[in-house]
This record gives sequence, C-alpha cells and structure tokens, in this order.
Amino acid sequence: MRNDHRPLAVFDLDGTLADSAHRQHHLEGRRRDWGRFFAAAADDPPLAEGVRLVLSSAEECEIRYLTGRPERCRRDTVAWLAEHGLPQGRLYMRRDGDRRPARRTKLETLRRLGREREVRMLVDDELVCDAAERAGFTVVRARWATVSSAMQDAQEREGRT
Repeated sequence: MRNDHRPLAVFDLDGTLADSAHRQHHLEGRRRDWGRFFAAAADDPPLAEGVRLVLSSAEECEIRYLTGRPERCRRDTVAWLAEHGLPQGRLYMRRDGDRRPARRTKLETLRRLGREREVRMLVDDELVCDAAERAGFTVVRARWATVSSAMQDAQEREGRT
C-alpha cells in the first residue's frame, strides 16, 4: 500500500462491496444472531458494481475502507478483501461493543480523515450517505445491493453494522 497524498475514496463493505443478502436472515425476528451474521461474512460474494467503482477509484485515489463491522471481524475482512482482488487500503472498523448507529460512527471517522486529507467521495448506503452529505462530503449511494428491512433496522437501532 503506498502512502501518498492523493485524495481518499472511502468505501463501505456490506451492501457496497460485499453482498450480505445471504446472511441477513440472521437479523430477522426478535433474537438477532449477530455471531452467525458476522461469521458468514467470509462467504459474501462481491458486488460487481461496487468492485468496478473501487478499482476505477484506485487509479486516482487512495482507497480506505470504512465498515460498521466490529473489530473482532478484522482478520476475516482483510482476507475477504485480498481474496477478491480489491485494492489495499487502511480498514476502519467499529470498536467491539460500540452500538452507536453507523451514520454516527462513520461520520466521526470521515471528519477525522477530512482534517488530514481530501475525501473525494464516500460510497455507502442511504442513511450514512445522508449524514455525510449533510456534513459536506461528496457521496455515492450504493443502490446496487438488496438490503432487508431487518438489516436497516439493525443498522439504525442496534448500531451493529
């Protein structure tokens, strides 16, 4: 990974680069099974549109990954990125036990990055993009994946992804 001063392109994982549809059923019902949900992430197929965008962005930007996945998923996440040929880039993850909504935790990280470097764009889902756009960041909404209502509820209420 080269450390340079190119602008940053910041990419989410679940629903942006990784298709989490096959594991969203773990979040349905009253007792969400977060352990199985995250354990199954290693089997996510890549989302072609997101992969094309991250590869083309890497030509002009330094890539950073910003996910709501907890830190305990780091090893599997790094392996997944490498397995699918995605550009190397620093990976920002949620601290284990942090249950704040992704739109808050990710915005904190974006603001910190923006103080150090130009953030050319954030590629993420609607809720995070709305908050980032209000804060003055350029966003690309990842509308190419299917996100269940259980997943959306979990993101907002339980702060887990």
